[in-house]
Amino acid sequence: MATFLLFLLAILSLLPFSLSVITMQPSEKETLFRVMDSMSSDRVWRVSNPEPCSPGQSWPGIECKTGTDNYLHVTRLDFGFGLNPSCMQNATFPPLIFSLPHLQSLFFMNCFCFNQRKTSLSFPVLNESSPNSYNSLQQLSFKSNPSLTGKIPAEISFLKSLQVLTLSQNNLSGNIPDSISTITSLIHLDLSYNSLTGTIPAQIGQLRNLAGLDLSYNSLSGTIPASIGSLGQLQKLDLSSNKLTGTMPEAVRSLLDLSFLALNNNRLSGKLPNGLYQLHNLQYFIMDDNPMFVPLPSEIGNLTRLQELRLANSGYSGSIPVSFTWLTNLSTLSLENNKLTGEIPVGLTNLGKMYHLNLSRNMLNGVVPFNAGFVKRLGRNMDLSENTGLCINGSDGYYERADVGVGLCGDHGSSTGTGLMENESNSNSGSITNSGFCQFRICSNVMVVLGFWAFYCYLL
Repeated sequence: MATFLLFLLAILSLLPFSLSVITMQPSEKETLFRVMDSMSSDRVWRVSNPEPCSPGQSWPGIECKTGTDNYLHVTRLDFGFGLNPSCMQNATFPPLIFSLPHLQSLFFMNCFCFNQRKTSLSFPVLNESSPNSYNSLQQLSFKSNPSLTGKIPAEISFLKSLQVLTLSQNNLSGNIPDSISTITSLIHLDLSYNSLTGTIPAQIGQLRNLAGLDLSYNSLSGTIPASIGSLGQLQKLDLSSNKLTGTMPEAVRSLLDLSFLALNNNRLSGKLPNGLYQLHNLQYFIMDDNPMFVPLPSEIGNLTRLQELRLANSGYSGSIPVSFTWLTNLSTLSLENNKLTGEIPVGLTNLGKMYHLNLSRNMLNGVVPFNAGFVKRLGRNMDLSENTGLCINGSDGYYERADVGVGLCGDHGSSTGTGLMENESNSNSGSITNSGFCQFRICSNVMVVLGFWAFYCYLL
């Protein structure tokens, strides 16, 4: 009797383990194998990993979860980077991958490369009864795939649950499809570093859940649509390096959560909108290389959370507003190659978080006002060159080791920057001006002559 009980306990102890074995549905497993056969030649996946989701057999780059049907389902696939399966040389995008009905995240990086077969995105139209991931997919990322060409298909709107769409650093072309604005679940949209053309769709304002929008490094033209103001959750907006024209729309006043705004390297012009100065969460404002040709607005000083302000190469005129000294969180200020005049505001030296300052190639004048701590902290990260009216007080010895591109002032603090000295020395008139520098040169020559005669008399 005791032996029988021990035997029964042994059987019962094995029973939960046998019931706990969970496998994949055969149809889903076969779809996965067919996808891997078309994408990766790392191994014969059917042989080496016959149970792709089972512990101890699962391959890198795959994640599985147990569904309510007690089957294991593929929820994530990664290809082409790190320890994930690499892509075979002649691989093309497999539309069959959307037949994995529980797929939530899909990543392709460095998969479709130059000198190989070109490929394009496609979203097959499937019957409602056909198993597919159109309603389950939340993340879709294609990054750094140079042979991924063609247009972004309008059928991308099939992905009704998509939250993250990254199609960056590929070779996509054509217009941004209007249908993309129907994926209202999107939180992050990145189409940067492609060859997209046309205008930014006005319908983009329908993506009211967007926190990040990056359309940079394309060839988009036209104006920034006013509907952008409907993206009330937006924290990052990057439209840099395109061919956008017109002015920044007043509707930006509604982007109260915006912390990063990059519009550099476009063809924008005119006054900045008053609504911009209400974005009190803005930390990065990058707008270099636009033909603005307006006075530098003092209202920027109201954006007191700014950490980086870049407005170089844009034709700004007038003086540097004193209000810029209110930007106590500023670490980078880039105003080079504009038409700025007047003196550098003394208060800039009190910006204790400043580490990069470029005011070169303007028409600034006067004595450089920065103290020793400021100069030492910035070092080579400060450039004041090609401002012929700027000069450094010669009594401030802490400038001796700082190469800021500015010459010494003459007597009485007169401004005789390096360019001015050169102009005077190269003058065809040969006349001696009244500047302190020239007076110092005359005195030096007299002292040399007197010294020579004194030495000669001593020898006699």
